[in-house]
Amino acid sequence: MKLPIAILAGGLGKRLDKKTTNIPKALLDISGKPFISRQLNYLRDQGFNKIVICIGHYGDKIKNFVGDGSNYNLNVIYSDDGKQLLGTGGSLKKACKILDKNFFVLYGDSFLPVNFSLIEKAFLNQEKPALMTILKNSNQWDKSNVYFKNKNVIYNKKNPEKGMDYIDYGLNVVNNSIFDNFIENKNFDIAEIFENLSRNSLLAGYEVNERFYEIGSTSGLNDTIKFFRKMEKQ
Repeated sequence: MKLPIAILAGGLGKRLDKKTTNIPKALLDISGKPFISRQLNYLRDQGFNKIVICIGHYGDKIKNFVGDGSNYNLNVIYSDDGKQLLGTGGSLKKACKILDKNFFVLYGDSFLPVNFSLIEKAFLNQEKPALMTILKNSNQWDKSNVYFKNKNVIYNKKNPEKGMDYIDYGLNVVNNSIFDNFIENKNFDIAEIFENLSRNSLLAGYEVNERFYEIGSTSGLNDTIKFFRKMEKQ
């Protein structure tokens, strides 16, 4: 894998209620292992080496658990929001200083059974500053928020339109120039950038076919635990 990957792991985990009272989502037990261990092992197996974890809420617990990544044969470094959470966009803007010109973005509560190298190749073979992976969803896993036509994406997270039948899969590849017009250490959502890029035909799409797994909701957490239990019995 040529590109590094940023993992957004600074969220509060509010939808999980008491499960995240004392620990971040990344350290929730998933069939015997902390979720972030499963993520990092999988990313290593996919060929990644450089990982930047964007931390905030309970970030020290993540840092103390993962360390420098040597236990996973990875090079792990951290970008800390600090006292004020910066949101997904603000966290990535801050992390740009320690990332490369182009990099993957992965949500810290997502496990995605896809071939990352194909997605990297698709990004590098086109000329747009960002690529979003999408899944034909038809509101099955969550509310659909994407039109996809001719490899172009129209994305609207806040106000999904009728007829949208794809969903943001949770993995993106970006050029750091997309953050140029944003002030560092300000809170904003990466969705703002993607929505603006899509309106200007600057957001490429890459369709995947395997469902995503997430631990940001109680139902998603239960599905993810079942997924790994089934995998380990095979």
